[in-house]
Amino acid sequence: MSGRGAVPRHGRRRFLLGALGLGGALVVGWGVMPPRSRLGDPADLPEVAGQVALNGWIKITPEGRVVLAMPRVEMGQGIHTALSMLAAEELDVPLAHVSIESSPIERLYGNVVAMGDSSLPLHPDDADKTWARALHWIMAKGAREIGLIITGGSSSVADGWQPVREAAATARAALVEAAAHEWGVSPTQVTVRDGLLISPDGKQMPFSAIARKARAIGPPSRVVLKPASQYRLIGQPVPRNDIPAKTDGSAQFAIDVRPEGMLYAAVVMCPVFGGRLKSFQSKSALGRPGVRYVVPFDGAAGGAPGVAVVADHYWQARQALATLEPVWDEGPHAKLASAGVRQQLAGALDSDKSGFTYRSTGHGLKAFASGAGARIVEAECSAPYLAHAAMEPINCTAQVSKERVQLWAPTQTATLAQLVAARVAGVSRDQVHIDIPLIGGGFGRRLESDFIGQAVAIASKTEGHPVQVIWSREDDMRHDFYRPQAVARLKARVEKGKVTAIASRSAGQSILAGELERLFGAPSLGIDRYTVEGLFDFPYEIEHQHIEHMAVDLPIPIGFWRSVGHSYTGFFLEGFLNDVAAAAGLDPLAMRRDLLKAHPRELKVLDTVAQMADWGQPLTSAPDGAPRARGLALHNAFGAVVAQVAEVSLKDGKPRVHRVVCVVDCGAVVNPGIVAQQIESGIIFGLTTALYSEIKIKDGQIVQANFPDYPMIRMAETPLIETHIVPSTAPPTGVGEVAVPPIAPAVAHAVAQLTGKPVRQLPIG
Repeated sequence: MSGRGAVPRHGRRRFLLGALGLGGALVVGWGVMPPRSRLGDPADLPEVAGQVALNGWIKITPEGRVVLAMPRVEMGQGIHTALSMLAAEELDVPLAHVSIESSPIERLYGNVVAMGDSSLPLHPDDADKTWARALHWIMAKGAREIGLIITGGSSSVADGWQPVREAAATARAALVEAAAHEWGVSPTQVTVRDGLLISPDGKQMPFSAIARKARAIGPPSRVVLKPASQYRLIGQPVPRNDIPAKTDGSAQFAIDVRPEGMLYAAVVMCPVFGGRLKSFQSKSALGRPGVRYVVPFDGAAGGAPGVAVVADHYWQARQALATLEPVWDEGPHAKLASAGVRQQLAGALDSDKSGFTYRSTGHGLKAFASGAGARIVEAECSAPYLAHAAMEPINCTAQVSKERVQLWAPTQTATLAQLVAARVAGVSRDQVHIDIPLIGGGFGRRLESDFIGQAVAIASKTEGHPVQVIWSREDDMRHDFYRPQAVARLKARVEKGKVTAIASRSAGQSILAGELERLFGAPSLGIDRYTVEGLFDFPYEIEHQHIEHMAVDLPIPIGFWRSVGHSYTGFFLEGFLNDVAAAAGLDPLAMRRDLLKAHPRELKVLDTVAQMADWGQPLTSAPDGAPRARGLALHNAFGAVVAQVAEVSLKDGKPRVHRVVCVVDCGAVVNPGIVAQQIESGIIFGLTTALYSEIKIKDGQIVQANFPDYPMIRMAETPLIETHIVPSTAPPTGVGEVAVPPIAPAVAHAVAQLTGKPVRQLPIG
């Protein structure tokens, strides 16, 4: 991605006010203006080697092929294929004729869905209300103006669905009009097939022959998108375009880049939260073969301070670290431990202080003070800190000169990476240029820019040499931005076989507050939907609800983690509802159906998973004769509805998951093969955290260091996974994260049936 034409930097306060759509009369006038087009101008897209840009998304090569500007990064989720399919569909070209090119860092390519649709604590049932529609309008317009380029929030297809198709359809219409003018016929008489323009008398012309005339004509005033009935590509399980290179080894990840003259850097960072570097010894390291520089650095964008060794080869740098003898000022958190964290969360829940109420309906908490003969069920649930543990370790390659900063960086957010790099290097943002190769797993970790700032700080001391900074697995595990630890106390009232009231009081750190502080030094706004999503916005029709959250300030760095708050609130809510059903003697499926009468999407998904999983039918024993049980969970996240049934047995008291049936309604499906892959990936990812994952703290440091003490689920443990997609004509929703939340409560439900004891803490067992 290029920094050309980047958004000018503004003051922090102006940025935040603009992001929130505040600012008095100016914003009132701005709010009634029509939204800015996302089509873009050909000038937005650099042309090379005879290419012709037709708008901000589509270029035509001299060979007649199509180049699509790509603002989203490929981390294994198949997004390069999916968005290319949208362009190929509307242009009527074979998918193999579409290639991608990283987009410039321009507001045009900002992710409107991730910022506008997903940032406010609005309940889905309120979406059609006038005030909610107006607020959504303002937020989407604000997101378009801010133009944050980000890959996250399961938003890439949902965000690209409209602009990519419109850009491709507009380019097609311009090409057709130019060809019609060339042949002296009506545009309605020109057809397009397999990337060729065809005249009424059968003449054929490649796109490249008429592309410059099409650009001169400009975009048509009105373009009609293809109806679903005419799709040839969308909805088909076509092979992904990134798989061949990943299979033959030619795919280039960020850690593979090799600019001329590149050096390698290894780092050691302060192991204690909030500590700093006091001193180190550089003489011995500088005397070792291949070592060029020893560079101390401050923590950037929330990262830890430390010192780097820069050498000709990575192993030389890594070995030299042992000679540095760093001395740390461990600061005020040197005695922090997991038990103390848990006490602070419990203390917040025990206090008389009120948290922020995200939803209150009916009589709220007062509903529990009345109702003679009602059954009250209560539970306390907890989930631990979790690391991202992506397979590609943290790395970044940077080259710094007075005039330019060049990055080769595995970042999920080019806009913020550019901002942090410019700040550390002391240059303007348009002097920062970023190439983003393939990423070997992100899960939200690459939304942070600490490693960007670190690489720039190190490279600024290497006299113009590009430097590739590579973290060890231990560095990665112990200097993460973790999924927050959370505790929730829930209670429900059951009357005459129906849940009539539910309340949740939870405590944990604010993800949003941490992000705003480390990027902009901004105070928390006091509201963070990410910490309670999945609780305040559940679909169940329960008359009396009260959902409250206590934000607790702790020094552990936290960030976005695959499915974010849903990853633990799904366990809290769905696990608790299964407990409620057991305590009240209700069938958990029937109980949920009774609470979803006005939610046909959820009912359809629930009924389908019950049918596909043979809910209510006898289960055979496991191969070793151990009894098996089924567990159920339903969850809404990122606009999708997912239900899962897990078949589980126990061995030596530990859960074994044999089969998972998953049903998803994710709107219109671009590529069902990719959807199935993402569902399987999410289930495996969620199973790992349900059965194994936990980050612990001792003496202000992370205890876990590598996969032996932070294990992943292995292939032999992976269950049979069946994915069923509910057909839909609605726009696409999220897929990449939606299968994570339901798996832990589904497994916990099955375990509870096998043991007779509820499961209220993760990991299980």
